[in-house]
Formats: sequence, structure tokens, C-alpha cells
Amino acid sequence: MVTKVPSRPLPRRPRRAARLLLAAGLASASLAALPATTAAAEDDKSGGTTLTVAVSQSIDSLSPFLAQKLTSTSIHRLAYEYLTNYDPKDARTVPAFATEWSASADKLTWTYRIREDSTWSDGKPATAEDAAWTFNKMMTDPNAATANGSFTANFAEVTAPDPRTLVIRLKKPQATMTALDVPIVPKHVWEKVGDFSKFNNDRQFPIVGNGPFVITDFKVDQYIKLKPNKKFWRGAPKFDELVFKYYKDGDAAVAALQKGEVSFVPNLTPAQAAALKTQKDIKVNDAPGRRFYALATNPGARAQDGKTFGNGHPALLDPAVRKALFLSVDRATLVDKVFQGHAVEGEGYIPPRFGSYFWKPEGAQRRGYDPAAAAKALDDAGYRKNGEGKRLGKDGRPLNFRILCHATDPNDKAVGKYLQEWWGALGIGLTVECLDSVSDPWVKGDYDLAFDGWSVNPDPDYVLSIHTCGTLPATPKDTGATDNFICDKEFDELYAQQAVEYDTAKRADLVKRMQSRLYDTGYMNVMAYPNALEAYRTDQIASITTMPEAAGNLWGQDGYWSWWSAVPAASASASASGDGSGSSSTGVWIGVGAAVVVAAGGLLLLRTRRRATADDRE
Repeated sequence: MVTKVPSRPLPRRPRRAARLLLAAGLASASLAALPATTAAAEDDKSGGTTLTVAVSQSIDSLSPFLAQKLTSTSIHRLAYEYLTNYDPKDARTVPAFATEWSASADKLTWTYRIREDSTWSDGKPATAEDAAWTFNKMMTDPNAATANGSFTANFAEVTAPDPRTLVIRLKKPQATMTALDVPIVPKHVWEKVGDFSKFNNDRQFPIVGNGPFVITDFKVDQYIKLKPNKKFWRGAPKFDELVFKYYKDGDAAVAALQKGEVSFVPNLTPAQAAALKTQKDIKVNDAPGRRFYALATNPGARAQDGKTFGNGHPALLDPAVRKALFLSVDRATLVDKVFQGHAVEGEGYIPPRFGSYFWKPEGAQRRGYDPAAAAKALDDAGYRKNGEGKRLGKDGRPLNFRILCHATDPNDKAVGKYLQEWWGALGIGLTVECLDSVSDPWVKGDYDLAFDGWSVNPDPDYVLSIHTCGTLPATPKDTGATDNFICDKEFDELYAQQAVEYDTAKRADLVKRMQSRLYDTGYMNVMAYPNALEAYRTDQIASITTMPEAAGNLWGQDGYWSWWSAVPAASASASASGDGSGSSSTGVWIGVGAAVVVAAGGLLLLRTRRRATADDRE
């Protein structure tokens, strides 16, 4: 359930990572390049190995400028470098396409040193000019800013004075400058593109990139194939091919895993996970998730030109109705019965895994399960029941709502049945509309409610930005980056404040206030934070890195660590037997050296935004 397309198995992304602590002004901070692992040097010793990942989410686009779904953005993390990456151990910011960076004393100019050993997969050097072109295209073409425009909206100028230097000048301070989750694309390829709103980057293969993998083939709702990038500066992946194979039905994906037809399956149901735990050569990973699972209410779809559209139910514009629905959702029951304990009860917008940003309502603000209070709220607002027990709207007709459901997500269907029961007790009807793709009715505003969910990144800016007025579509005919058409002045003001706040404690407080405001509006009802339930075949994958490395997830990471680090079982066995044909690595080690430089009377300290209890994105 992500990235623009709502309810993505997501995030997408969302993103970000390093915290900035300022004292007496800004100086420069540099991070030494991460060393390639010893195992990475053994990049082509395995023969004919394929790692196949089962996915249930369609690819919305292979264009990094348009893609917002988790599957798509996860693939882009494999194919393109970002300026920075996240350490798989604790998600702190580490070098990627940029090896070091510094900020001017006024916080308005950032200078990045671009690595010298990054090469595009077609052999051409990757330079600062590619990064400058990528950002400038997003700044000058609204269609190129569809997916990640929030990152560059505050950019005043981006230049590349030489091949190894990138300079970004800001209009005002920006807290995400060490967490710009924007894929850098090759200028010599993309400058030939005409209409960025229509170019999906899926007509010519292999696709030129500079990440650890190269996209070699793609068939809609069938598969996407990638090969190792032998030129990748950190070392090529160990598997000879990485395939993401589409399965509409989750049980079919699990059956394929049991047969050995796929190597890895994410997004398991509790029942599937329990069954797989008893299977030979299969390991189940159950870790705290980086996603939230929510109810989204149509607040009245509108565009930035002021025009409204869609067919959302007008009763949902009444705060009393939203409050009543909120009070009629038993989160504890959903965690227990639907997720069977493999989730945490939902509260604020940011999952508890991200400790410094996690917020939950306290005292009178909290809306717990209270059917009596829900009924009273409706009664007091004038929504009375008729003789048949149906709650009547202001137009005298019974209240009946629709909810968009993902046909591929069994959780949606199960929760939908509970909502029908709970809301039915209030006298409100609910039709659960399960579709293979909810994107079309969602972007058209043709829904009342929808099951929503996003993967959150180490820096929460992106998943907060999708609820700002600026992400609404320009006109009803356009597609914006908004998740749910929310446009609230108070929320926007808080978002603008956190976006320029470099003090970590102050910024965290602003983010919590944003969540409080979003909670109070009742447009988003976070019901649960699901665990990452996933499984892989140990006779195909000898070792693989979770993020965080201690009790983390494999699918949808903030980075490429899982698939880049994966060691084929055949290769590991050969190495263990002493024939030297494979890597003996049991994981991936990432080291980073950080130099803090005192200059001009100022100090800039890079610090992670996440606590030990908070771990991953997207």
C-alpha cells in the first residue's frame, strides 16, 4: 500500500536519515567512504544462481520521476545510487554517490563531493553533472517532480562546478539535506526524454544505472529481471540474477516458495508464517515493521485550482461522523484476531520503531474503542436512526459508505468484515469494494474510505509531505503526490517549520505535533503497525542482511543491503568445502568513518534520527 498510489504494500519510501545538531554556527562534516566488503570482491564466482522474490504489488512505473509504490521504489534503490545511503545496522547516514558533504555557515549552501569510482552500467563515468541535471529537471519540469518533488521544492540553484563537486543552494534551511532519497539518473540517457509524464522507462533494456543491479527485462504484472552491475563501486552482488515475480494470490506465492520456485516471499499472513515455520529449508523472519496500516477518509477530493471532484460521501466531511467511525474501531481486536499478535496497536502516524518521532495520544485526546460514545456523537450531531435501525444522513437517506480494499491483501478483507459489524451496530452500512488495483478510483477521488498504508523512512519528511496542500493535483485532470487529498492549514504550518529545523529535539517535537493534528482531524485512523512477516529458502540463500541487522526486515529496506548482500547457498557450500568457488561471508559488514571538523567557530554534528528502537523505511 504505498508510494502515489495509495495503500501500498508499502511507501514507498518513504526516507532520510541523519540528524543535524548545530552549535554556534555551521561548519563541515565529512564521512569517509564505506569500504567494500571482502565478500563483495568475490562477485562473480557463483554460477547460474537466481534469487527470485515474490511480489504482489504492481509496478506503477520504472521511471524514478514517477514511481511511488514500494515495489517500484525498492527496485530503483537497486538500480540507481542516491547521494547518501543508510547504514544497515542503525540507519545513520553513510556515503553513497557522495562521499562527503558540508554546509555553509548560513545553512543555505550544501556542497557534496561525488565519488570518483562510480560508473554507469554502459561504461560512462557517473559525475556531479548527472546529479545536477537530475535535480534541475525536477525543479523545472512539474512532471519530473511527481514522485520526489518535495525534496527539491526548496532548491534555489543546483550546479556542478566540476565532475566531482555538486553544489545545492537553498531558499531557506532544509533539514533533509543528508537524506535526499532521489535516484540520480544518467544525463546522457534521460536528456533525450520528451514528456516525463508519459515516459515509464520500460521500452529499452538493459536500463542504464549505477546501482548494484541493472534492470534487464520487464513484463507488466509478470516479472522484472535484474543482473549484477559488475562495475558497482562497492562490489557486485553474489547472485547471477535477481527476479521479482508477480503473484496476485498470496497462497500461490507461498506454494511457490515451498516448491522452491521462488526464494523469498514478503507480506505473509500469520497463518502462512505459522505453516512455513515447520517447513524444511525455510526460515521465517518476524520483525517489528516500518509500516502503518490505516483507514483513510476522503476529505473531499480537490485540486490546487480550487475545483472539487470525485464522489466521496458528503457525510464524511462532518467531524462528528469521522469521530464516531474512529470510536467504533477496536484496534486491540484487529491486532489479536486479524494479525494474530504479529502487530502493534495503532496510535500515531509514525510507527514505534522510529523512537524519536513516535507519538501517541494521551488522556482525553485518545479515541479508544467506545461504541456508546460513537452512537452519542452521531445522535448529538443529528444523525438519528429510523425504525429499521438505519442511521440517517442530513438528506434523510440511510448512511451507507464504501471502502476501497486491495484484493491481494487478506488483511483488508478481514478488517472489512469487522468494520461492517462494528459500524453496522451504529446503523451505518459499509460496502467493501476489493479491487486488483485501487489506484484509478483513488486518484479520481471516487471513494468514501480506503485501506491505506505506507512504509516510513528513517526521516519522516516524505510521509508527512503527502498530506500537505502543495501535493494536491494542479487540476482535477492531473495527478498529484497527495496520499488522500488532505489539505489542512495548521498541518501545513507545522510541516513548514519542521522542514527547516536543524535542532533534532525541536524537529522531533514538531513532527509529533503534526501527528497530533492529523489524529484530531480524523481523516487518518492508524489501526495497526504490522510486523514484517517474510520467509526465504535457506537452500537457496545461505545468508542475507536484515535492516536493522538486529531483528530487522528484508523486504523494502532503506537501501539495497538485503539483495546486494545475499549469498547463494551453492556458493557458500562450495566455499565451506574448500574449493574456493564462493564467498564464505555470512552477512555484510558496513563501516563508516566520520570526521567532525570545527571551523569558522561552528560545529555541525551528524546524528541519526532514529533511536535503537527505531529501525527502517520506505
